[in-house]
Amino acid sequence: MESGVVFGHDRGMFRFLPPCLAAICLCSCASGPQPKTAASVDLARYAGDWYEVESSPNPFQRGCTDTRASYRALPDGKIAVTNSCMRKGHPASIKGVARVVPGSNNTKLRVRFFWPFEGDYWVIAVDPDYRWAAVGHPNRKYQWILSRKPTLDAPALQRARAALAAQGFDTNLLRATPQTAR
Repeated sequence: MESGVVFGHDRGMFRFLPPCLAAICLCSCASGPQPKTAASVDLARYAGDWYEVESSPNPFQRGCTDTRASYRALPDGKIAVTNSCMRKGHPASIKGVARVVPGSNNTKLRVRFFWPFEGDYWVIAVDPDYRWAAVGHPNRKYQWILSRKPTLDAPALQRARAALAAQGFDTNLLRATPQTAR
């Protein structure tokens, strides 16, 4: 998943999806060296629910609050992805499937929400206790900071931001994601 990729609950938003996903897939070509990812990710520990703490603005999340992502291992080795948010007071969600890029130590995923479009989801850094993760796209246009809780303490948030910045992401683009009780 492009972590945090959340689409509207209304049908009008779905007309917007194919061009948006095509743009994401085509933007996979990055100029210069690609960012480095975490050394490895334990998918069993990564599975479960994550709250989006910060993200760079993107068209597919416009108007979202309370953004969350849930990952669940599937019997075939793939990962079920459910992204959700609140948009204009209504729940919105999208489901997809991710597959690990071979040879990436589980740090690079290809996520598909609509066939045939896939997007890159790279785990740039993950806390040793899997309390937070810094995720990005290889073109550095998209970035997310995820947490197991709705908020992240300042030192941990700074570590996640520093991990993204060290790989060339412009963390000045990051914006806090409002999280309220649902």
